[in-house]
Amino acid sequence: MSPAILVRDLRKSYGLKAAVDGLDLEVPRGSFFGFLGPNGAGKSTTIRMLTGLIPADSGTIEILGFQFPDEALEIKQRIGLVPDESLLFDRLTGLEFLEFVGRMYGLPRATAMERAGELMDLFQLQADRKIIGEYSKGMRKRVAMAASLIHHPELFLLDEPFEGVDAVGARLMKDILTDQVRRGATIFLTTHVLEVVERLCDRVAIIHEGRIVTSAALSELRAGGESLEDAFVRLVGAGQQTGRLEWL
Repeated sequence: MSPAILVRDLRKSYGLKAAVDGLDLEVPRGSFFGFLGPNGAGKSTTIRMLTGLIPADSGTIEILGFQFPDEALEIKQRIGLVPDESLLFDRLTGLEFLEFVGRMYGLPRATAMERAGELMDLFQLQADRKIIGEYSKGMRKRVAMAASLIHHPELFLLDEPFEGVDAVGARLMKDILTDQVRRGATIFLTTHVLEVVERLCDRVAIIHEGRIVTSAALSELRAGGESLEDAFVRLVGAGQQTGRLEWL
C-alpha cells in the first residue's frame, strides 16, 4: 500500500528566501506522525502545499496514492484539515457551519444535519444561536476539529490544533484523534508542544531551514534515554550556550 503522504524534492521560495528547500518526506498509513521544527522552519508552508492552498515551485506530492495537483479533488475528498488560522464563517452558528461543511463534502442533507448535531455534542459545544464570531479561540479550534471529522476522512492534516484550547478540550481532542488512528486513519500533526508529541505520536520528522534533519520512530529518536526536547534542540542546532544579562 502506498504511503499516506509521499513528498520528493519539494521546494517553495518567497523572493530569495527558501521556505521549503528540497524536502523529502514519507508518512506511513495508520501512523500518528509529528512534524516538528522551530519557528520559520517551513512547517505551515509544507501543510499549505499539501492541501493546495499554495502551489509548490517544484517537486512531487502524492497523497493516499493520488498525485497532487492532477488529482486534487480526489485528495481533498479524503483529507480533514485544521489550519493554523481557523478558516470559519463567523456569521454562522457552529451547527450551521458543520452542516455546511458536510454538504460541501457531498453528504446528503439529512446525514450532514445528523452528524453536525452529534459532533456538536461530542465536542461539548452548545447547539444554540451563538455565532462563531462570538466563540473563544478554544471553541473555534473545537469547531474546526469537528469540521475536519464530518466526512470521515482517511488523513488528517493538523497545524497547531491545540493552540488556545483548555486542558479539558485538549484532552477530548487528543482522545478523538487517538481513536481515529485506531480505526486506521493517519494523523499528520504540527505543534510546538513536545509533550503532546511524546504522548500521541509514534513517528516524528524534524524540519529545520526548510529541510528534514531526521525522520524516525519516536522510540529511535529517544534511544539512549534522551528526551524528545533534548533531541530536538540538538538536531536544530540550538544547543549552544545562550547569553545572559547581568541584571537578570
